[in-house]
Amino acid sequence: MVVATTFAYVLPRIANYGEVWGAVKALSWKQIVVLLLATLVNLATFAPPWMAALPGLGFRRAFVVTQASTASTYVAPGGAAVGLALSYGVLRGWGFPAHSVALAAALTGIWNQLALLGFPVIGLAVFVVAAAGFAVALSTPRLARLSGNTAVRLANWGLRILRRGPVGWTGDSFVRFRDETVDLLRRRWHVLTLATLAGQLTVFVVLLVSLRVLGVSASEVSSVEIFAAWSLVRLLSSLPITPGGLGVVEVGLTGALVGFGGDNAEVVAAVLLYRFLTIIPTLVLGLLAGATWRRLKAVRAGPI
Repeated sequence: MVVATTFAYVLPRIANYGEVWGAVKALSWKQIVVLLLATLVNLATFAPPWMAALPGLGFRRAFVVTQASTASTYVAPGGAAVGLALSYGVLRGWGFPAHSVALAAALTGIWNQLALLGFPVIGLAVFVVAAAGFAVALSTPRLARLSGNTAVRLANWGLRILRRGPVGWTGDSFVRFRDETVDLLRRRWHVLTLATLAGQLTVFVVLLVSLRVLGVSASEVSSVEIFAAWSLVRLLSSLPITPGGLGVVEVGLTGALVGFGGDNAEVVAAVLLYRFLTIIPTLVLGLLAGATWRRLKAVRAGPI
């Protein structure tokens, strides 16, 4: 309903689709090349965070698993949970240990969420609290065991309500997870952080380039204003309202950028082009990756 309303009612009231298409058709081949380069750079930055969090993965396998998992969030209900489950299954299929995959999934997920919270000013306080809580939980084995025992009690309480058996892990499992996490972050936290920021910011670059080549100048909407709109809408779209934030992102970005002073038709054209370039290539590559990942031989993971 949200998606249909966005594309059939909301966006056409902001700009006529004929004018939008006219702006896109007016792109020169040089502008198209710039857009394609920005898209390729964005695609290339999917893999490095997983490479940092899972030693021995390599770029090729990291690219396959991230494209497949991201594409699944666009087509399957459940959003990030579906992508996480697919990533876990593929990586286990390649022979990576379950605990290493779980650790990598946890770290890449946490780092992405911290980046999402850290970009908007309104999310800065949440970012600080979340980062501090994560650091405290990992600070000592005693606190890790306490957190684990608390989680076990809560999980078993919920399972009793559902008339299910207790969980198969204990507070000591959290201690082992803590030790592995601290060891990995001690060696790779800077690589993981830089890779995560690059992956997030190259998405912004695609939006910035789309706006500029379609005529939305810095005098109309500055780069700072574009970043503010993008970061806030990206944070909102992380909520599982629609697959991939479809409808939510388009309305949010268009409303903010037009409000900042952008031309209606040019802004709508740029937002739709941005969404096309950040969804369709990943969707196509992800479907191919999902169909062919078994052709890659299993590997022996490096030390964690």
